[in-house]
Amino acid sequence: MSNRVVVTGMGAVTPIGNDANAFAHNLFNSKVGIAPITKFDASDTGVTVAAEVKDFDPGQRLDKRDYKRIDLFSQYALYSAKEAMDQAGLKKGDYDPEDLGVMYGNGIGGLTTIESDIIKMHDKGPKRVSPLFVPKAIANMASGNVSIYFDAENTSQTIVTACASANNAIGNAFELIKQGKAKMMIAGGTEAAITEIGIAGFAKLTALSTAKKVEDASMPFDENRNGFVMGEGAGTLILEDYDHAKARGANILAEVVGYGATSDAYHMTAPNPSGKGAIKAMQEALDEGNIKTSELDYVNAHGTSTHANDVAEAGAIEKLFNDNDHVKVSSIKGMVGHSLGAAGGLEAVALVAALQNDQMPVNVGMKHKDPEIHVDLVDEDNKKAPVNTAISNAFGFGGHNAVIAMKKWNED
Repeated sequence: MSNRVVVTGMGAVTPIGNDANAFAHNLFNSKVGIAPITKFDASDTGVTVAAEVKDFDPGQRLDKRDYKRIDLFSQYALYSAKEAMDQAGLKKGDYDPEDLGVMYGNGIGGLTTIESDIIKMHDKGPKRVSPLFVPKAIANMASGNVSIYFDAENTSQTIVTACASANNAIGNAFELIKQGKAKMMIAGGTEAAITEIGIAGFAKLTALSTAKKVEDASMPFDENRNGFVMGEGAGTLILEDYDHAKARGANILAEVVGYGATSDAYHMTAPNPSGKGAIKAMQEALDEGNIKTSELDYVNAHGTSTHANDVAEAGAIEKLFNDNDHVKVSSIKGMVGHSLGAAGGLEAVALVAALQNDQMPVNVGMKHKDPEIHVDLVDEDNKKAPVNTAISNAFGFGGHNAVIAMKKWNED
């Protein structure tokens, strides 16, 4: 018999709030966190806006010794994990370290460190490279630092599947608890790629929006969309075996019930236009969660605001849910941009909030719906409705597809 897996804590560092409550509040009030880039002079890249995390002070939650020697992407992860563990009521010393693991997603690693140290080496020579360059830069150090901080002696892994990383991490953590291999998992994703090389690289790929006005930048499913907006941050869930959570009197926020993961095996950057892999991943998550396609209430779409992704994903949703007359769809990337390996973490927090509040985030940025897209998008008129079942999609370069299914918490 498999174990039930519940969410007992959440944490978030985002362009619209640096804790889970502020993030959810601003999400449901359609606050846009996209603004002119301030981290560096981006004028030569052709890109002017991004969704930067604002007013981030790691010292509000962490001691200086815990964050001063780690890259920004690890700081985001640790900061959001601390919030999630605090909400779950889990303190070091109160749990067996072997019962707690970490499964964290990341797309690029410590890009801030990589960029700054390569510049330093170029300008001043290799001997000026920081001795902490490697442990700050390598992608596994978000999960590594979280594991060290919380004495998590169960498995500690980093999942790197581009923009599907966080969903794969949450899904793998869910499966470990379901199989009885862990009782608690810190799971999510983090990214801090708003750097000159990060923006320049995606700009040369012609993936980023070059819009000058914020309102014309990230426009999921709009006929005039022109690329995605780079975001950053971290989103963390505490997943827990239900019996373990119940025994300690934890407050349960939602239940994770299904996970699907497939590969398009099609192209380095483009999704398979048939939507075959996306459909299969969504179906796997629904099947594991015992959710019929006719029953699903909400799809938190990957919805990057690129033509290839939006059309392929909307087509896949339309095909799979052709027997469903009420399912609503929205992407939150019109508010928080696309945070790559962190995207699924932020969207998982948004999914729990939707289940708790019977409210779905509006598909902000969409002014004129693309005529190729036929799904029912969330707007101001339909955003409040019962949300008992929901899925979150994440699709990454290389063809990675990862889908998480959740239900409103019900002990029965």
